[in-house]
Amino acid sequence: MGNNGSGGASRKPSGSSSRKKPADGVSRRALLIGGGVVAAAGTAAVLARDQVKRLWWQVPGVEKPRKPGELDYAGATWVAASEANWRRADRPDDFPVDRVIIHVTQGSFDSAVKVFQDPAHQAATHYIVGQDGRVVQMIRELDVAYQAGNRSYNERAVGIEHEGFVDRPKDLTKAMYASSARLTASICARHGIPIDREHIIGHVEVPGTDHTDPGPHWDWDRYLELVRRAATAPPSPTPTSSASASAKASG
Repeated sequence: MGNNGSGGASRKPSGSSSRKKPADGVSRRALLIGGGVVAAAGTAAVLARDQVKRLWWQVPGVEKPRKPGELDYAGATWVAASEANWRRADRPDDFPVDRVIIHVTQGSFDSAVKVFQDPAHQAATHYIVGQDGRVVQMIRELDVAYQAGNRSYNERAVGIEHEGFVDRPKDLTKAMYASSARLTASICARHGIPIDREHIIGHVEVPGTDHTDPGPHWDWDRYLELVRRAATAPPSPTPTSSASASAKASG
């Protein structure tokens, strides 16, 4: 009748341990091992569920909900880049965002917008800043822009183009620096990015790149100081693109 020491069952010799085994003859070791298997299975299930949660929108025919023309930075206007120049993601859930990459267009503002709308170009940044300080957003920050020539850096960075040429210091205007600094401060605040040269870098500093921008005339000390000031300044009301459009229409 089992091994619980009752009735006519064989008794343990005097002095032996009186510790009882678990009911139904299941050993404590088996319970511990079995419990570990269950715990491991539970952990694996949680990890699998988290992976599915991150990747569900990559299943064919399924798209992560988006609002057309939605901005991450209120000071920008929206102009969509070609979908061939970026890929859909769910940052920072699938890839942590911990870099801002500074670029220079090597051309005009309008030509940069046009080329980022060209599917044959196969590259774009999230934002473009003009010499007059205007900002256009072309890719959502949650998506990966083909900007740096390095997949890992593309996945973890927000990219900002600046209108001008690397060998013309006059192209780097006061209005551009100030506007870009406000944008970068906003990006850093949203993603918890430190405001320093390790996390705000030039395209030239990306491993494996053959680009030289933002070039020798980009004033990093000045720029980082402007970003820090913008990060600590009280927010000022900035009209959204839709509000600006409404104002223009009413005017």
